[in-house]
Amino acid sequence: MTLGLRQHGIRSVLLDIEGTTTPIAFVYDVLFPFARRHVREFLNDHIDSVDVRAVTRQLRSEWTDDAARGHVPPDWPDRATGHDVEPIATYVAWLMDHDRKSAGLKALQGYIWDIGYRSGVLKGEVFDDVPAAFERWTQDGIGVSIYSSGSVLAQRLLFGTTAAGDLTRFISAFFDTAVGSKTSPDSYRRIADALEQPPAQILFVSDVGSELDAAQRAGCHVTLCVRPDNPTQSVRGEVPVVRTLDDIVR
Repeated sequence: MTLGLRQHGIRSVLLDIEGTTTPIAFVYDVLFPFARRHVREFLNDHIDSVDVRAVTRQLRSEWTDDAARGHVPPDWPDRATGHDVEPIATYVAWLMDHDRKSAGLKALQGYIWDIGYRSGVLKGEVFDDVPAAFERWTQDGIGVSIYSSGSVLAQRLLFGTTAAGDLTRFISAFFDTAVGSKTSPDSYRRIADALEQPPAQILFVSDVGSELDAAQRAGCHVTLCVRPDNPTQSVRGEVPVVRTLDDIVR
């Protein structure tokens, strides 16, 4: 279906990444394996940096929460001292195996991907309709923002290195889970505050039904994006569905 932005009073389009602007396969078959392959090397090379020390502290805090629920080996904190990166790498692998939306993991992945993007080994991937949609919306005075569980750094790297060029020039704001969970209505209210717009003027586009439900409960307009190979979603109420961003017009 075609969705008109102006007729609904929408001034900003807020986009998910995985399964919306970017194929799920790129995330799971390219980005995640790259981080997994290089995590030990990265930790060994950067364990003394301020940023990585902060990430390891975050991971240890998250490990404590997981351990309290009996989810991870109980001897991890005793071995994760000094420059011993193996327990940290093991926990990171566990988080990835369970597809956890861990703040520490997402930050660490961003640092590892930064090396890959800067070396040219990694290139950001978006669907063919994305660059034109970004340009069209911007020219029409519609703001473009991103909200993903991946870190802001990872988001900037992906959109900055696509085959269509640097798409970050079209993006006015990036949000990650520092604003809160993507399934919490409060997260979308915080984003609206940051954009200085009421939720009713924001359209959130995602491939995940629970995220759309949260945004809708916050007062945002929502649209389900159905891309090839996306899992089938259950959504509450009558939610517009698009299969290409070409269907979201002024």
